[in-house]
Amino acid sequence: MGIGWLEVTVAAFVLTVVSGAFLARGSNWLEPRFWKGFAIGGSLVMFTLLWILTFDTLKKISMGSERVPSPTVINHKIGYEYNADRRMYVPVIGEEEPFFGKKWSEEEAYRLITKGKLVIQSRNCMDCHTLLGNGAYYAPDLTKAWLDPKWETMIKPMLKVETREEAIATWLMNTDKYPTWTRRMPNLGLSKEEAQAVVAYLKFMSAIDTNGFPDHFGKTASK
Repeated sequence: MGIGWLEVTVAAFVLTVVSGAFLARGSNWLEPRFWKGFAIGGSLVMFTLLWILTFDTLKKISMGSERVPSPTVINHKIGYEYNADRRMYVPVIGEEEPFFGKKWSEEEAYRLITKGKLVIQSRNCMDCHTLLGNGAYYAPDLTKAWLDPKWETMIKPMLKVETREEAIATWLMNTDKYPTWTRRMPNLGLSKEEAQAVVAYLKFMSAIDTNGFPDHFGKTASK
């Protein structure tokens, strides 16, 4: 059984009480020394807890960890299935498949994903979209955009291409020609290389275990 927020909260409370009582021993609750002891004890506990949680978080969000896959995940099929034990949808890494017609090495994949992130930043995509909940809410959240079934059911037939990555890249370069909703995305002037890099970044993002975020997206992606 893992340690969750409830266990951490209870432990922090108990440690605060114990350390405060130790530092305030010999005084009663009407004396300033009593409250000073609890203030010092609580601050020490929270400072220690903050450091522990910080390093634990950095470990869990690093590439290649249990939640954040290696860059080479772009060489694999990515599904989105309901996990009954966790009661949420989670990404499922499947068998290998070519990405833009080739298998990418870890270094190549990392560079491509990084370039995609930089392209998204250079075009201020988060002025309209969100990623991992950060950004604006005018346009769709892009955290699991790669898994959107509309790439297969609408965009691929519209553009007459064979793969999902080709459909996304081609559409990104011609958003003004292929409107898909009442709110139209402007043409950002992406080159072919930039569009492919953005697609790589979006595919990588879709493979991150985000604890079911965005909520209810799995009900659409799994259809």
